[in-house]
Amino acid sequence: MFRLLPVLLFSSIGLHATAQSERFEPLPTQDGVNSDWLMPRTEHGHPNFQGTWFFGSRTPLQRPKDLASQSTYTEQEVRALEQRMQMRLDNQAAPLDPSRDAPEKGAVIRQEADDSFLAHYLEPVVTPIAGEYRTSVIVDPPNGRIPPVREEFQDFYAKRREMGLGAADGPEGQPLSGRCLIFGAAIPNLTPMMMNPNLQIVQNQDYVMVMTEMVHDARIIRLGDDHYEDGVARWMGDSVGYWDGDTLVVRTQGFRPEQSTSRMGFRVSENFVVTERYTLTSDDTIHYAFTVMDQQAYGKTISGERTLTRNPPEERLYDFECHEGNYSLAAILRGARMEEVQAELQQ
Repeated sequence: MFRLLPVLLFSSIGLHATAQSERFEPLPTQDGVNSDWLMPRTEHGHPNFQGTWFFGSRTPLQRPKDLASQSTYTEQEVRALEQRMQMRLDNQAAPLDPSRDAPEKGAVIRQEADDSFLAHYLEPVVTPIAGEYRTSVIVDPPNGRIPPVREEFQDFYAKRREMGLGAADGPEGQPLSGRCLIFGAAIPNLTPMMMNPNLQIVQNQDYVMVMTEMVHDARIIRLGDDHYEDGVARWMGDSVGYWDGDTLVVRTQGFRPEQSTSRMGFRVSENFVVTERYTLTSDDTIHYAFTVMDQQAYGKTISGERTLTRNPPEERLYDFECHEGNYSLAAILRGARMEEVQAELQQ
């Protein structure tokens, strides 16, 4: 997967970058914010979030189990953690031994040769969240972890398995990223990702567009509107927003059940609801908070927060060309059919 051609702005749907921004009254000091800072605003008086932002993070979504109730790191612990990260990156960048033995027959070959490419762009730096070095993005439950799903809950993929359908029994059983449909959590920027974690925000008076680079997923947030009542489930759900002072609050519901995932984020039922809060804390930082509620899957709220950082002016989103679905998917299904034929011949 590569970053290739530049993406065109969504001018065809009426979203546009504001040419100028006005500056209004300074914010009170909080979490180290300079009291002299003037929040940039659009021509409509709203906080100006427009630009490209980085939503990757070295802070994991869930707290490592061995940290138990430890919610923050000390400065010394963070420096030691960053040093270990750098050592790992250095080891990944080292050339592979050309004299190494071939893998054993039947061994799983992963992305060992690509590790340096996949990880080098994410600097070994732990970004503070509200002035603290957190051990997890999740702050509630207090243990910093996603609670187990209810025993009776079955997501989209569990229901397929109950019907006797395996992962290779049609494209529907394959991960959405492998099908080049969507990548990551139910909302891509909901969880920190390791690959291409960049997004672009474009806004006007009535809409906010949040587009993530991978896989060029655009969320159109309608401001001051009601949710659709057509009963149609949508990729990334149906998003409506409003301004709570200088904070953009976005509520999203009506997700497709295929977006349920245990590896990249949260299990999803038709009751999955996400509330996000975007607050500018400086010219280059957004405090991002979210609350997930799925009465069917979890029965309790899950909340988290982290810091989004502005990319340098020369950085922009590029058209993310996803080829796995074009090539690998057909090969996966074809290989599964061949295995079935061979199994029958051996009976």
